[in-house]
Amino acid sequence: MHGLGNDFILIDSRTEPLEGLDLSELALKLCDRHFGIGADGILIAGPSSSADVKMRIFNSDGSEAEMCGNGIRCFAKYIYESLEKKKELISVETLAGIILPSILKYNGKTAVVEVDMGIPKNIKNAELKIDNVKYNVTLVSFGNPHCVIFVDDVSKVQIDEIGPKIETSKMFPDRTNVEFVQFISKKEAVVKVWERGVGETLACGTGACACAVAGITAGKLDKDVLIRLPGGNLDIEWQDDKHVILRGPAETVYEGNIK
Repeated sequence: MHGLGNDFILIDSRTEPLEGLDLSELALKLCDRHFGIGADGILIAGPSSSADVKMRIFNSDGSEAEMCGNGIRCFAKYIYESLEKKKELISVETLAGIILPSILKYNGKTAVVEVDMGIPKNIKNAELKIDNVKYNVTLVSFGNPHCVIFVDDVSKVQIDEIGPKIETSKMFPDRTNVEFVQFISKKEAVVKVWERGVGETLACGTGACACAVAGITAGKLDKDVLIRLPGGNLDIEWQDDKHVILRGPAETVYEGNIK
């Protein structure tokens, strides 16, 4: 499945538990685009005592992530399809807490999913020094960490070079996601993403939300914005109750079995 080209292998373990498997090793194996299936990460569906279903997320490097905006939209589409009695609002247990995605539109292959991403935390401005260059950054957490940097032109950012250096900076002991954002207007921004544990991706849902929050906090964006990513667009709204709402597509590519 994919959300704007940010792609995932979804494994349903609700009825067949993945007992005895090292899920980090499984992610490394399956996400390899040459010797495996190929993906930015794997999503594991499992039973939950506090929500409709539990979601675990493993990046392509085997590390476990707390939350993934594109991933949970794909996850919600799959769970919706698996329910005998359909319900548009689905509660999902994650390491970032209970997340509530809602199916807005559905036509089989594609769904438009709205997700209440909750209240962003630990918003602060900081100065980061990489290779003797100083960056003014905005730090935002959606259960997972983000480092947002404002630039005049994202096309000039050499993200393969600077992304991993920021991700692994001493400022971030648990590493961080990195976003470069260019403001087009108060209603629109363009973003390039370096995801922690994955590398450059075509889209990042939590990253898009972090960029919106950073831009709104700095007075550069309105509270309802369009975030343009290499894989497509996401609608982000920061509501008066401080909850951030994410809207975007999720698509099923194919289903299969692997031994």
